[in-house]
Amino acid sequence: MKEKVINSILNGFPSISLAEMEGVRLMNRTDTKYTTTIDQLALFLEQLQKDYYIQEINGKRISPYQTIYLDTPGLAMYLAHQNGRRTREKIRMRSYTDSSLTFLEIKDKNNKGRTRKVRIPLPRMNPYQTADAEKFLCKHACFKLQELVLQVENQFDRITLVNREKTERLTIDTGLCFRNLATGIEQSLPGLVIIELKQDGNMPSRAKEYLSRLRIHPVSISKYCLGILLTNPAVKRNRFKKKLTQINKLANYSYGYIL
Repeated sequence: MKEKVINSILNGFPSISLAEMEGVRLMNRTDTKYTTTIDQLALFLEQLQKDYYIQEINGKRISPYQTIYLDTPGLAMYLAHQNGRRTREKIRMRSYTDSSLTFLEIKDKNNKGRTRKVRIPLPRMNPYQTADAEKFLCKHACFKLQELVLQVENQFDRITLVNREKTERLTIDTGLCFRNLATGIEQSLPGLVIIELKQDGNMPSRAKEYLSRLRIHPVSISKYCLGILLTNPAVKRNRFKKKLTQINKLANYSYGYIL
């Protein structure tokens, strides 16, 4: 029933094509994450219809994504988050199922909170089979390909919105599932919604106003860190305990070893 309500609301948005979205890539930006529930998502989306377009690909307004994160065997990138480092990096492969595209992506966050993303296309979800991946990491990343292993896979469904002025993007992720490629543990968060506001600087935003009215507040946690925390009970986690408790309540799901 809730899915039908969400789909009905999404059908009320004017659409924007993937080609038109290329002009709103915001590869150097500020990102703000929010977590909420499906019920609140419906209220939020109703507020946005007059001010935002929805990305549509092959007639679909919700797109499945698959991501595999790379890290060192000792989880250096995860621990940079856990230990509170302001400058940090994530390296991932992402498959955009509806558009049949796969990329190797690097996301860096500097000490001023700005995010830079660079990427190259991959023929498949395996960076070890192309020399371009190694060259790409040598040029743009703090880690070499041979230092990295596949750590966590996640899948989710994404709604992508862009404001009428095309100065910000809003991604809304639901149906999150994680699988740890080292431990074999799988976890899902069926009731959780992750909203991410992507802007070129701290500009006025209708979405931010509506989120505030609904008392949906920013939370600083990445899907990579969340995946590690849910699927690797041995990792250090003290910095994330409060956030995990909040996420657990929103998702209406019990993860005994986390709490």
